[in-house]
Amino acid sequence: MCRRPGRGGDMFTTMGEVSGTWLIVIWRACNCLMSLFFALAAYVQVNDPDAGVWMVAYGVPAVLCACVGSTPHLTETLPWRRVADLHVLMSSAVVVIMGWRLQRETVSEIFQLEEGREFSGLALTAGWLLLCRHSGRAPVGLLRVSTAVGITVFPFVAWLYYHLHTELRSNWPSHCQNAI
Repeated sequence: MCRRPGRGGDMFTTMGEVSGTWLIVIWRACNCLMSLFFALAAYVQVNDPDAGVWMVAYGVPAVLCACVGSTPHLTETLPWRRVADLHVLMSSAVVVIMGWRLQRETVSEIFQLEEGREFSGLALTAGWLLLCRHSGRAPVGLLRVSTAVGITVFPFVAWLYYHLHTELRSNWPSHCQNAI
């Protein structure tokens, strides 16, 4: 047990409260990093033929994640929930349609097709917003934060991997090859 600074000598905190503080810090950092990732994903859509659609698809989660990163209890407000729910609903519908199409075409290397990357990006936005849902209601737990760390690391590592291995991008359309 640790003494709580600035409080009376009788006040103690348990290690659970100390670890809870770290969990919220990690949770907020993950949301800030995902906001950055979604903002970068929106930025690289500039040269895409249907850039407007994909900029909104990544820009909305970027703003929502930035809000959670700065004020975690914001997920309990009606406007945040409605925008997030609408985005998850629309993303999920498109993910189902694209997933069915990719499965019908028996695509084995999903990141080699633009539709596969779009499918993965939308699935990531929907999954992340679902993870954020009601995170402001109670202290975030270890399971949610561990999941958040795993999900946060994946897109950055994948992006770095594809950036370093240019031969993996050789079959991509020209508007996809000069991404960050």
